[in-house]
Amino acid sequence: MLPVEGVRWRPKKRQATWKQVLVNYNSHLPDSAMTLSRLNPLLLVSAAVAALVSLPVASVLTNILSGGTGAVWSHLAATVLPDYVGNTLVLCLTVGLGVIVVGVATAWLTSMHAFPGRRLFEWALVLPLAMPAYVLAYVYTDFLQFVGPLQSFLRDAFDWHKADYWFPDVRSLGGAVSMFVFVLYPYVYLLARTAFLERASGMLEASRTLGLGPWRSFFRVSLPLARPAVAAGTALALMETLADYGTVSYFGVHTFTTGIYRAWFSLGDRIAAAQLAAALLLFVMLLLLIERRSRGRSRFHDTTGRHRQRHGQRLPGWRGWLATAVCALPLTVGFVLPAGLLLRLALADGQARFDGHFLNMMRNSFLLAGLTAIIAVALAVLLAYGARLSKGVPARALNRLVGLGYAVPGSVIAVGVLIPVTRLDIWLAGQWQQSFGSNPGLLITGGIAALVYAYLVRFLAVALQAVSTSLAKITPSMDDAARSLGLGQGATLRRVHLPIMRSSLFTAGLLVFVDVMKELPATLVMRPFDFDTLATQAYTLASDERLAEAASASLAIVAVGLLPLIALSRQISRSRR
Repeated sequence: MLPVEGVRWRPKKRQATWKQVLVNYNSHLPDSAMTLSRLNPLLLVSAAVAALVSLPVASVLTNILSGGTGAVWSHLAATVLPDYVGNTLVLCLTVGLGVIVVGVATAWLTSMHAFPGRRLFEWALVLPLAMPAYVLAYVYTDFLQFVGPLQSFLRDAFDWHKADYWFPDVRSLGGAVSMFVFVLYPYVYLLARTAFLERASGMLEASRTLGLGPWRSFFRVSLPLARPAVAAGTALALMETLADYGTVSYFGVHTFTTGIYRAWFSLGDRIAAAQLAAALLLFVMLLLLIERRSRGRSRFHDTTGRHRQRHGQRLPGWRGWLATAVCALPLTVGFVLPAGLLLRLALADGQARFDGHFLNMMRNSFLLAGLTAIIAVALAVLLAYGARLSKGVPARALNRLVGLGYAVPGSVIAVGVLIPVTRLDIWLAGQWQQSFGSNPGLLITGGIAALVYAYLVRFLAVALQAVSTSLAKITPSMDDAARSLGLGQGATLRRVHLPIMRSSLFTAGLLVFVDVMKELPATLVMRPFDFDTLATQAYTLASDERLAEAASASLAIVAVGLLPLIALSRQISRSRR
C-alpha cells in the first residue's frame, strides 16, 4: 500500500499480554520488590511446612500463662518441681563434661597419634550411637543388680555375703549420667575429630617450631581451634539428654520429661503438662543460646591450601597401649559389652518373645519408620530445592525454622501436637455427625496420622540437612545446561538432581528411619490403643522387671540402628588416608 501524501502511517500496536506487562513492571522495580513478585511456588510449600513444624511449639508456649488446674500445678511446684529443675541441671552439667572428656580424648588420639588398634577405633568409636540410652539402662541393670551375673560372680569367687561388700546402685542419677555419657560421646568425637584433622595439621607443626610440647600444643592450639566443633557436639548430646524419657524414668530420676508424662496420664491435666513442656523447651532454647554465644565472633579457617595425609605421631611402648585402653573403654562399655549381654539374654531367656506378637510389633515399627522416612525425604527435597531456586533470605530462614524441630524433645512435641490436633479431631467428628448422623470417633489422633506428624516435626531436620548438603555439591552450571536443553524446574529436579543425589536420599531416609525406631517419649504419649512398637514393648517389659523378655525388642532396635553407622564408619575409615 502506497502512503498517502500528508498522512503519516503508523503500524498497528499489538495488545501486550499480562506476562509482558509483568516483565516491564518488574524491570522498573528494585531488586527486593522483583524478588517478591517472582515468588517460587516451592517457597509457599516451605512456608506451609515451617508453619506446621512450628505449630506444636506455639501450642506449648501459649499455655505458659494459662490458668489450668491450679491445684495440680501448685502440687507439682510444691513437691516435685524442684527435683525436676535440680536433676535436669545436674544431668546437663555432668553429661556435658563427660562427653567432652571422652569425645575429645578419643578424637585427639585417633586423629593425631598412631598406636595399636587405631584404624579399628577410628570407625568403631561411633557404634554406641546405635545403642539407645534406655536400652543400655536395661542391660546394665540386669548385669549389675544383686542377682545379676557380676555380683553373683564376685560372691562366688570371694565367698562374700550381702553385708560383706558395697556395690554402687546403677539405678540412680549417677547411673543415668553414665548411660548418657557412653552413648552420646560419639557426637563430640565425630565433630572434634573432623576439626583436628582439618585445622590442626599445619598449625601443630608451627607450634612445635615455636617450642611448644605435645601437651601445650594441644591446650593452646588444637583445642581452641576445635572449640566450635566441641560445643556443637556437646549441644547435640545435651539435647538428646533432655529429650530422653526411658532412661530417667526407669532409673527413677525425676526430670521434666517424666513430669510431663506424669501430669498428662497420671494427673490428667494437659495444661500442667503443657506448662512443664514449655519449661523444658526454655531449657533447650537456653542451651542453644549458650552454644551460639560460646562461639561469639570467632572464625577458624584452614589457610594452608593443602590437605596432606597424616599418619600421626607414633606412641611407643606403654604409651601406645594406654591410648588403646583409653579408646577401648568407651567402646566396650557403650557397645561391645551391652550388645553381647543383649544377645545372651535374647538367645537364652527371650527366645519365646520371637513370636507372632513380636512380628506384629516389628511390622508396626517398620510401618511408622518407613512412612515417616518417605514423607520426610520428599519434603526435604522440596524444601532444599525451593531454597536453591529462590536464592533469597526468606527460603533460608524458613529452612532454618524447620531445622529447629530437631532441638525440641519428643515429649514436648507430643504435647504440642495433641492439644491442637485433638481439638481439630473433635470438630471434625462433630461436623461428620451433623452431616451423616454417625460419630466417626477420633479420625487423626485415633490412628497413626498424628504420630507420624509428630515424628516429622522432630526428625524432618535430619533429612533436610542431608539433602541440602548433597544438593549444594551440584554445581549451578548443571541447572543452566538443563534449562538450555528445554527442561523446566520440575524436569531438572527429576532428571538431573535426583539421580545424582540418590545415595544421599537413601542415607537421609535411613537416618530418619532409625531415629523413629528409637523414639520413645512421643510414641508412648501418642500411639493408638493396642498399637505397640519395639521401643514401647522394650520399655513396658523393662518397667515390669521382665528384662530378659525385653532383650529381643531391644536387640532389634540396636540391629536396625547399626545400618547407617556401618556406612558412616566406612566413610570415617577412608577419610584422610
